[in-house]
Amino acid sequence: MINRRLNPLVLYLLLSVIILPKISTAQLIRHVSKVGTTAASFLEVGVGARALAMGEAFVAVANDVTALYWNPAGIAAFKGRPAAQFFHSPWLADITFDYAAALVPLGVNGTFGVSITGVTMNDMDVRTIVYPEGTGEKFGANNLTLGASYGRRLTDRFSFGFNVKHVQEQIWHMSASTMAVDIGVLFITKKRGIRIGMSVSNFGKKMRLEGRDTKINVDIDEEKAGNNDRIDAHLDTWRWPLPLLFRFGLSSNIIDTKYQRLTVAADAVHPNNNLEYINIGLEYVMNDMIALRMGRSALLLDDAEQGFSYGAGLKYEIMRNVKLNLDYVIRSLGVFDYISGYSISLTF
Repeated sequence: MINRRLNPLVLYLLLSVIILPKISTAQLIRHVSKVGTTAASFLEVGVGARALAMGEAFVAVANDVTALYWNPAGIAAFKGRPAAQFFHSPWLADITFDYAAALVPLGVNGTFGVSITGVTMNDMDVRTIVYPEGTGEKFGANNLTLGASYGRRLTDRFSFGFNVKHVQEQIWHMSASTMAVDIGVLFITKKRGIRIGMSVSNFGKKMRLEGRDTKINVDIDEEKAGNNDRIDAHLDTWRWPLPLLFRFGLSSNIIDTKYQRLTVAADAVHPNNNLEYINIGLEYVMNDMIALRMGRSALLLDDAEQGFSYGAGLKYEIMRNVKLNLDYVIRSLGVFDYISGYSISLTF
């Protein structure tokens, strides 16, 4: 039996009426996208095979462990059931992206969560103009985020949450770090059960690379003979803001029976380093065991490499009150071909 609470066309139309006029006006006014003007771009890489397979339209869904990233308010729904998830994805140019998170419900006091994001790569040769084949030294680069989250229901339909995180980037002998905050809210309408979510991610101070790789030797008076021509000095590096993201989304179960569920979701995203865009996604679940997903991200964004994404999931009860979720995603990234990833989740 089909739940006629909300037709997907109505959902998209509602989102278009509310958001698209503002997006179109903003794009006419702002001719510069500001791409490449923020630090810590790895913070924009989405997490979780399920959310990514739904085209990153997840701010209003946010009902698994990855809500810590997409919308911290979503973790308030976990009651008496600790959960954990690990996500792994081979990223571009032999880069590895990993995410791990865990939730601990605190009863009427809300839900507490922790998360860690790591971006790593193999060491590379140090090359110079004098030694184009390498100096014999190696250098590496990595990014890290450590977060602690809290979410709580204020009513049976409204919840809020926040995430405080330490952000760090490092390349060879240089590093930059700062603190940032994510804030989210989630509301479920009474009559139609529509989920409305909003979040602001990566609100924090600017970052600046510092370290001994900026060290140079300076002759403060080249016209004076006999003075010290190798005085230690450092080049100044500029401070860059974090990639601030504002997300607004809607989702609804347009089919919701004992044996099957079809969820449709759409997000509008406003970044501080690009033009606005929309993500859409679908999830079909059969017998609360097998899931099929599809989505499209970065709609309306010119020159975007993101295309369609597809995924599947399997839920299995490995022992009493312990459920295992296995999820897989494959995404089209234009000239970068396809990128895959998988998530392993446990709910106790």
